[in-house]
Order: sequence, then structure tokens, then C-alpha cells
Amino acid sequence: MWRFPPLKEHLMTEVDQAAPAGPRVKAAGPGGRLGRLGEVRHLGLTAALVLLAIVGVVTRPENFATSSNLVSILALASTIGVITVGSTFVIIGGGIDLSVGALMAMASVWATTLATQSYGPVVMIVCALLVGTGAGLLNGFLIAYGRMVPFIATLAMMVAARGLAQRMSNQRTQLVQPDNSLIVDLSTTRLLGLPLLVYMFALVVLAGWLVLNRTTFGRRTYAVGGNPEAARL
Repeated sequence: MWRFPPLKEHLMTEVDQAAPAGPRVKAAGPGGRLGRLGEVRHLGLTAALVLLAIVGVVTRPENFATSSNLVSILALASTIGVITVGSTFVIIGGGIDLSVGALMAMASVWATTLATQSYGPVVMIVCALLVGTGAGLLNGFLIAYGRMVPFIATLAMMVAARGLAQRMSNQRTQLVQPDNSLIVDLSTTRLLGLPLLVYMFALVVLAGWLVLNRTTFGRRTYAVGGNPEAARL
């Protein structure tokens, strides 16, 4: 007895026969078009940095191309670099934090305010760490449990921290007195010609690299940034 073929198989066969074989789309990756665009972008940034250095050497050779200036730039970059290590975790995890600069300012103002009231350096450092940690936890709570968009939550924190820092400092520069020897030594002492801040930055970078590449937390951070739903499952 002749029987009709299953409808599903019949439709699939017709579709397969009717659909022409089009060109294959190359997956985006390190070797694809997106990868090449990323390489061009990095080359552009490198070229801009080299061009800026050349302009500085040509226009101000007596000030720019000196070891003291390079060390000063390295020390200033180390301060910002410590913040970027923490921000790296946020960005890899698929988030964004706009409040890091304002929080650094608020923690610094809080610490120097304690210095003007004759508190010791240990109290200043602990207070600054607690202020930054508390604000970060509040950001995380608003995003994870309050279901707020990271951009909005951290933008609000940035505005609040900046306003609080300006209020506490009366928009004036806060100076640390010389009797806080530990704070002064951290910013002035040099080892092998480099400030201690540079070595601290190197240690923070090493610690961040180890956490991201050698711990379960780091692997989960990459997983959440790549696909939050798959990481949850």
C-alpha cells in the first residue's frame, strides 16, 4: 500500500533543494574583519602616542625628554592604573562604572580631612578604603538586587560622590601635614630611582592578573561577560 511521506521530512527536503548554496560568512574573530579593525584601532592609538611624544621632544626637549619628567609621568599613571585594574574586572564582566574617579576623590578628601584633625595615617588609610568599598558595595547592590542599569547607578554615584567631596573640601586643596610621615613617605620615597607608587601599581597589576587567570572567580568573571545567561545555567 502506497503511503505519503511524512510532512516534516517532505518540507525539509523541498527547502533543502530550493535553497541555493550562498557564500559562507566568515566568523568574526581574531582573524576576521572585526579582529582586523581592532588591530587598526590599537595601531592608531600607538601611533597617536608616538606622535605626541615626538611633538613633546621637539618642542620642549629640555623639559620633556628628561628622566625626572618620565618618572613623574609614570608615578601619575600608576595612581590611575590602580583604578583601571579594578575597572577591568567590571568591564570584563559586561558592566561599566562611571563613578571610580569621583569615588577616588571622595575617599582622598575624607582621608585628608582626618589628617587635618590630627588623626594618624593608619586611620586615614583605613577610612579611605572603607569609603571606597562601601560605595562599591552600594553600586553592586543597586545593580544586582535593585535591577538598575549599571550606567545609571554608577552615574548617580558619581554625581553624589563628587558633590560630597566638594562639600567636605569646600572646593579647596587639602594638604597633608608633615607629621603624617607614613603618607608623606609613600609619595616621596624612591626605590631604585622609582617612586613606591610604581611598585604598588605593579603589585596590583600582578594580583589582578592572577585573580583573572588563576582563580575560579576570574573564570566566572569572563563567563558572565561573555554570556550571562549561560554562566547562570
